[in-house]
Amino acid sequence: MTDPAPEANAPETVVPIADTDRGSIQSIERAAMVLALFDQNTRTLSPTLVSERLGLNRSTAHRYLLSLQSSGFLNASNGPGPLVDQLSGLVSSRQQILALAPTMLRRLSDRTGLTAVLSFLGRSGAVVGHVEEANAGTIVLTVRVGTVLEVKAAQSRVLLAFQSDPAVVARLHAGLGPEEARRENAELALARRDRIAWADLGRVGLASVAAPVFGSHEIQAAMAVLGTTTMLPSSAESEDRVIMLRESAEQLSAMVNG
Repeated sequence: MTDPAPEANAPETVVPIADTDRGSIQSIERAAMVLALFDQNTRTLSPTLVSERLGLNRSTAHRYLLSLQSSGFLNASNGPGPLVDQLSGLVSSRQQILALAPTMLRRLSDRTGLTAVLSFLGRSGAVVGHVEEANAGTIVLTVRVGTVLEVKAAQSRVLLAFQSDPAVVARLHAGLGPEEARRENAELALARRDRIAWADLGRVGLASVAAPVFGSHEIQAAMAVLGTTTMLPSSAESEDRVIMLRESAEQLSAMVNG
């Protein structure tokens, strides 16, 4: 039995926004409007410029500029700040990696006979950015672009192992119990030592191993191969494929860093 269809013209339930939330949202929107004033002709901001273009009084405009300075969006001269540089650098690196990755993943897949995957770190785990499926065999194991992988996935593990911000690891491990968190931290230590990470997928007959792709300062992406536990056992039998994976990730890192 299915649920009855809603009556035509039935009023929608509206959840009111709390005054405190409304104020925060408005502040974010205004901050975005201030930052949107940058263009090819406007490289620095001033209270007068912000006031005139956004219709704010000068004291309010000044407070927004000070707040954006303290948060890193603006520098001391009210030009683009270090956080903007960080974000633009991240976008630039990802675009470069995504431009270079398909050819390298295709080659890796052909050499190993396995599906090759590239992922970036998202808010709750690795997010698949590109996939090159294995051409050999009658059954193909794959994963969709945009899939958010679990914390115990090989690519999530390798991305977390080389994270420079401990708060990122703590946030993604927050849902784990004490013993699980201890085991995951041990896996991250192994990944840092070996520069590869294996997934916790043996329970479903699958296997995946990942290697880090580094930018100039820190990890940018994870490259992995995916197969069955028969095709990719976590033992010496997979050594050649693991070496191919590590070499491909190192080559992509070198290309990204020029």
